[in-house]
Amino acid sequence: MRNGTRRLVRALMSASVLSLVATAGWSQSLTWLGTLPGGDITYAHAVTDGAVVVGWAYNASRQWRAFRWTASEGMQNLGTLGGNESWAWGVSANGAVVVGEAHNDAGQRRAFRWENGVMQDLGTLPSGTWSGARGVSADGDVVVGVAPNAAGQWSAFRWENGVMQDLGTLPGGYYSVAYAVSADGAVVVGYAYNADMQLRAFRWENGVMQDLGTLGGRESVAWGVSADGAVVVGYAYNADTQLRAFRWENGVMQDLGTLGGGFSSAYGVSADGAVVVGVAQNAAAQSRAFRWTASSGRMEDLNTTYASWLTNGSVLRSASAISPDGRYIVGQGYNAATGRTEAFLLDTIPEPASLIALGAGLAGLVGLRRRKQA
Repeated sequence: MRNGTRRLVRALMSASVLSLVATAGWSQSLTWLGTLPGGDITYAHAVTDGAVVVGWAYNASRQWRAFRWTASEGMQNLGTLGGNESWAWGVSANGAVVVGEAHNDAGQRRAFRWENGVMQDLGTLPSGTWSGARGVSADGDVVVGVAPNAAGQWSAFRWENGVMQDLGTLPGGYYSVAYAVSADGAVVVGYAYNADMQLRAFRWENGVMQDLGTLGGRESVAWGVSADGAVVVGYAYNADTQLRAFRWENGVMQDLGTLGGGFSSAYGVSADGAVVVGVAQNAAAQSRAFRWTASSGRMEDLNTTYASWLTNGSVLRSASAISPDGRYIVGQGYNAATGRTEAFLLDTIPEPASLIALGAGLAGLVGLRRRKQA
């Protein structure tokens, strides 16, 4: 009787585990995204929950072109606004909207919003001549970036419903650039000069631009923001003038450290603010992609964690972004198989919590059965 129960539980556990693995696609993997036809260099800059990656790549004429990549269709050239080059910086949650900048037929850089094969010129601020988009809200309706204002100074903008809003600067300062926006489009982050001509990371909300400070040094820059706008990441100088990745929350800027070298910078953060990615120098003064988690409180070298996927000298040099769910990481590295600098997509799926719970539950079932038979 006891042996029969054990066999039944083991069978149930095996079947359930296999079902979970099949359903969740539980398998870590590294995908090099390749290049555009005839090209040789690619950079990834944003990712949805694994399905869509955007960035830029050389074409056969060595012109930069914005791309949108999917596993089924590969790397798609998004074209330009009539000029020679384009760059994709952000993507909506469902992957349908891509934003960035492109040259128009007059050779001017313009912020664009691409959807359903159509690249839309978002225009400029009044009296401006160029613009560039850097981030987009989850639904694709709000776009942020930079454009010169009437005074000719670079200014962060927020675009919505065809209107480009000048976000201004820090008090007494000038020059600002918006790099990322919260999921609902309400919070914008980037960098701006303050009254003392120091570059500072900012967080903008409801018309107010907040200086996020530094790590004891002079300057800081914000590159990413969590879905709710509460967590901001970027880089800042410490009191020893060393560049450090930071994570800001509730008015506190946290130094995320390095991989043993002299610098680090954070570029992306998960929707809940718990996982941060970027680039850091190791003890050998090499730039390496990193991941930092709130649960561990430490920075890990992705080349070490996922060494089994890196063969013949391939290297993950920098992580540009992480998917909202924290599972996928994109960036650029060296693909030894092709001898090129290429964009990568890393699937870091951990052991599913549901699988852990299932194991604990079935183990409890075995124990309960044994106690009843004792």
